[in-house]
Amino acid sequence: MKRITGYLRWLVPTALIVGLVPLGGAVASAADAPAQSGSATLNASGATFPQSYYEEVIGAFKQKDPNVTVNYAGGGSGKGRQDFADQVTDFGASDAPYNATDAAGVKGGTFFYFPTVAAPITVSYNLKNVKKLQLSPDTIAKIFQGEIKTWDDAAIKADNKGLKLPSTAITVAHRADGSGTTENFTKFLAAAAPSVWTLGSGSTVSWPSDTQAGQGNQGVGQIVKSTDGAVGYVDFSDAKELKLQFARIKNADGKFVAPTVKATTAAVDKAQVKADLTYDPLNASGASAYPISAPTWLLVYQNQSDAAKASALKKFLNFIYGDGQKLAPEVDYAPLPKSLLDKAKAQVKQVGGSSSSSASSTATT
Repeated sequence: MKRITGYLRWLVPTALIVGLVPLGGAVASAADAPAQSGSATLNASGATFPQSYYEEVIGAFKQKDPNVTVNYAGGGSGKGRQDFADQVTDFGASDAPYNATDAAGVKGGTFFYFPTVAAPITVSYNLKNVKKLQLSPDTIAKIFQGEIKTWDDAAIKADNKGLKLPSTAITVAHRADGSGTTENFTKFLAAAAPSVWTLGSGSTVSWPSDTQAGQGNQGVGQIVKSTDGAVGYVDFSDAKELKLQFARIKNADGKFVAPTVKATTAAVDKAQVKADLTYDPLNASGASAYPISAPTWLLVYQNQSDAAKASALKKFLNFIYGDGQKLAPEVDYAPLPKSLLDKAKAQVKQVGGSSSSSASSTATT
C-alpha cells in the first residue's frame, strides 16, 4: 500500500465544502437528507510532508468507519496553520508549531498539537553516475545559500574523498509556499552549521535569486528530477516515489547517515518532548540518528461546537494512534515512540465541549 491518489486529494477549496454528498451523487440539503447516526465530514489542509501518510491512513479509516469522511488538502504547513487559525477547516496539519505572535491569532480558542509520525527530509540530487554522495551541514549550507556553484567544488570533494564529481552547475530547488519542510530544513542548518548558514530559519526564507521554487514537496522533487545538476530538500516518501537520489548527511556524531525510517526513529528517541507534545529531533545526537528528521502534527481545537464532528475527530485520532501507526512504515514514515504515543492518546480524551465554551482566547503554544 503506497499512495491512494485521486480518491483522497481534496481539490475543492475548504470554504466551499459545507455539506455531505450522498451516495446517489446529488447534493442534498439538510432538510432533504438528514445525517446518518454518527456521520460527519471533516475538512483539513496543510503540510505536504506527511501527505502520503495522511492519504493512506484516511483511506484505511474510511474502510473501518464509512460514516465519517475526511478530506485532506495539502497546500503547505503555512496554509494549514492559517486555515485552522481562521476556522476555515475542522483541523489543520503542520510540520512546525505556531510562533507566539501567530498563536495569539488563532480564533477557535485552546487547541492541541497531536503528533502523528516523523520522517526524514532528504537532500535529493540529480547527477548521473554519482550514487553515494555525502554532504556535511557546512557544505549543504554553502550550496543552498549559493556559495558553492558546481558539483566539483573543493568542499563537496572534501566530503566525498575518492568519488569522481562532475563540473556540472548546481541548481538549487526550494519550496515556493510557506512550508514546514522549509522550516525544519533551515532550522537544521541553523543548528548544525551556525557559523556558515546566513539565511535564517522559518517557513519561508529569502533564497538567492538564481534558485528555483516548486509548490509542495512534489514540486521541488519534480525540479530535481527534471534538471541535471539540481539539488533540493524533499520529504522521504516523495523522494522515493519520484525515484530521486539522496545524499548521506553528516550527523552530530560525525557519521554520514542515509535517510531511513530506522534512522529517523533513532533521532526521535533522543528528542525531548514538551508538555504540549511538540518536540525537535533535528540534529539529534547518536551515531545512527539521521540529522534532518522532522516531526509533524495535527492541530485540533479542544472545544467543538458540533458534537458529530467532535466524535468523528476523536475516532480519527484514535485510529491514527492505533492501526495508523502500523501503516506508517509502509509509506516510509516512522511511528511514534510508545512514551509519546501514550501522551497523545491521553490528550485525545480532552477533545470535545460545547459552542459556549469554544470562545476561549487561550491557545496552547
